[in-house]
Amino acid sequence: MTQDSFKRIVEVGRVVLLNHGPEAGKLAVIVEILDHNRAIVDGPTTGVSRQAYAYRRLTLTPLVVKSLPRSVGSGALQKAIEKQEIVATWNKTTWAQKLDARQKRAALTDFDRFKLMKLRKQRRNIVGKQIAVLKKN
Repeated sequence: MTQDSFKRIVEVGRVVLLNHGPEAGKLAVIVEILDHNRAIVDGPTTGVSRQAYAYRRLTLTPLVVKSLPRSVGSGALQKAIEKQEIVATWNKTTWAQKLDARQKRAALTDFDRFKLMKLRKQRRNIVGKQIAVLKKN
């Protein structure tokens, strides 16, 4: 196995997406590696308290908080996150946008889904007419 096999490694400063428990869907940062199964994560800007999390309940993101010392305090971590604009960078990724769209879609009511269906039918009608015109020419 070559060094280039893994793009995301578990390291101090790695931004992770929590995928289990009450904080599921929130961002946190690995501040200390406990063993081969767990790490301590902290998310002062996203409301995640400092706690041990199993790796199987985390998803590693490509984002890393640069030059972060081990066991850094929440205040210093928050300053580093804000300085490097980690949350803004995350919100620009297509991954975050897909998660946001999925949440919005899940929150739709029956009437919202009906309105969406009507708008999609209108769009399909307009596009179909334009394609028919282009095929004639």
